[in-house]
Amino acid sequence: MQSTDFLDAIRWTDDGLVPAIAQDAESGRILMMAWMNRESLQLTAAEGRAVYWSRSRQSLWRKGESSGHVQQVKEIRLDCDEDVIVLMVEQLGGMACHTGRESCFYRVLQDGQWVTVDPVLKDPKEIYA
Repeated sequence: MQSTDFLDAIRWTDDGLVPAIAQDAESGRILMMAWMNRESLQLTAAEGRAVYWSRSRQSLWRKGESSGHVQQVKEIRLDCDEDVIVLMVEQLGGMACHTGRESCFYRVLQDGQWVTVDPVLKDPKEIYA
């Protein structure tokens, strides 16, 4: 049984959450940001796949449970302030975003406007059918 002492080192929000950034372990690209609670981080460490906390549904959310785009966790990092997690992941299926893109960060600020710079790799209607 894996020790859960590492959870005590984290500075959780008043809601018991910590922001978690998923980063592609190979390319270094930021894929997405989500929230974790103690249980989701413990499960992520134990299972080796990303498990987040859905604030809207108030429930655990295993990344890829409906899309098939699972994040296999290669490494878990904690920042110097102990209040942000980075998951170094292998993104199965090449898409982290529910819009069908590689990354949720697909817009760039150009001349005061948000411009979409990444293509849709797969129509979300096909992903979540």
